Amino acid sequence: MTSLWSASRLGDLTGSRIIVTGATNGVGLATATALARAGAHVILAVRNLELGAQRAAEMGGDTAVVKLDLADQSSVQAFPGLFDGDVDVLINNAGLVAQHRGNTVDGFEITMGTNFLGPFALTNLLFDRVRSKIINVGSDAHKSATIAFDDPHLRTRKWSTFPAYARSKLAVMLWGLELDRRLRTAGSPVTTYLTHPGWVASNLANVSDTRIMSGLHTAVTAVANVIGNDIDAGAAPTLYCLTEPIPPGSYVGIDGRFGFKGGPTLSGRTANACDYEDARKLWEFAERETGTTLSI
Repeated sequence: MTSLWSASRLGDLTGSRIIVTGATNGVGLATATALARAGAHVILAVRNLELGAQRAAEMGGDTAVVKLDLADQSSVQAFPGLFDGDVDVLINNAGLVAQHRGNTVDGFEITMGTNFLGPFALTNLLFDRVRSKIINVGSDAHKSATIAFDDPHLRTRKWSTFPAYARSKLAVMLWGLELDRRLRTAGSPVTTYLTHPGWVASNLANVSDTRIMSGLHTAVTAVANVIGNDIDAGAAPTLYCLTEPIPPGSYVGIDGRFGFKGGPTLSGRTANACDYEDARKLWEFAERETGTTLSI
């Protein structure tokens, strides 16, 4: 199925300020590039400042490059002080697929810490400076996942690469559910959305410079290049949230078969991502771990 949506629908974004995390590679790079070319001032929130500067030069437009390591809560805490003023949109795009079990410097399981707890804290710390939208990049990987609330960092349970990734994305989905509920309850002018980029080779095999075994990398890339989206198509669901009159809290995915490849469309989530009680428990867990809260 071919989508009628295109990045031309962004129109002229001159005067808008937008943060994109993980903007040096993959979907984040494509998202930041499209926004910069539409005239927005794009803040590239990146771990590698040298690569960030290179990407900013390549995309042109009005950009700033600001240091952010979502696997380090001290970096997350420092980030708001590294630039001035409010922003219209915060796009929590960055994430990783880890080959081996590891911990962040704060002792969090690496995938959960980077893909969920980092963006959770960042959003709470920046919230009073966000004027319009918060877009969190989730994944259809959430549909197969569960979260063990008695062992959220998998310290005693078995750890493996893609289940860990899936549970981190279920955490993002549940966080988005509760974030939307809280914003609605408070009557906030800020709205939030969740997106799924499809199966994008760069995101699965090269996220955040993570090294995956060369054989797996080659296989994943080869398959994804055939049945998955390229990075521009992967960015489309996020950009769609900026252009279309969709309900707050929407989950925007891919219109192709199995959600692998296609254009952006409103998508469904499975029951595990619609559980408000689990969403509340997850939120409270994240507040305890990060020491941050959302002040609406």
